[in-house]
Amino acid sequence: MYNRGIRGATTVNRNEEKEILDATAELLQEVVRRNEIVPEDICSVWITVTPDLDATFPAKAIRDLNGWDMVPLMCSTEIPVKGGLPKCIRLLLHVNTTKGQREMKHIYMNEAQSLRPDLSGSES
Repeated sequence: MYNRGIRGATTVNRNEEKEILDATAELLQEVVRRNEIVPEDICSVWITVTPDLDATFPAKAIRDLNGWDMVPLMCSTEIPVKGGLPKCIRLLLHVNTTKGQREMKHIYMNEAQSLRPDLSGSES
């Protein structure tokens, strides 16, 4: 068994609580679906947002999902690099798995696809 990291990112149009929570839940659910994992497999989730997103804690969206109450979550603000992608939510899941590093499916949605175009193609 190995501990692997799985990345994900998405963007929102507005700094509004509902939009941030919905986008966070959608991203997490897609990462889980594509990687065929369950909350019990997950050691922790690190969540960052760009400084322009301060309407809510995105971890709230994950905490409200069924079965996620015992998964450790941490929120932070992304480094404010000039020219960086605005209104972006990023996830880093630490997962216990027998899969190899190259088998991890990293998910980039919406405008965040520009962060890793090499990983943002169609499902494989």
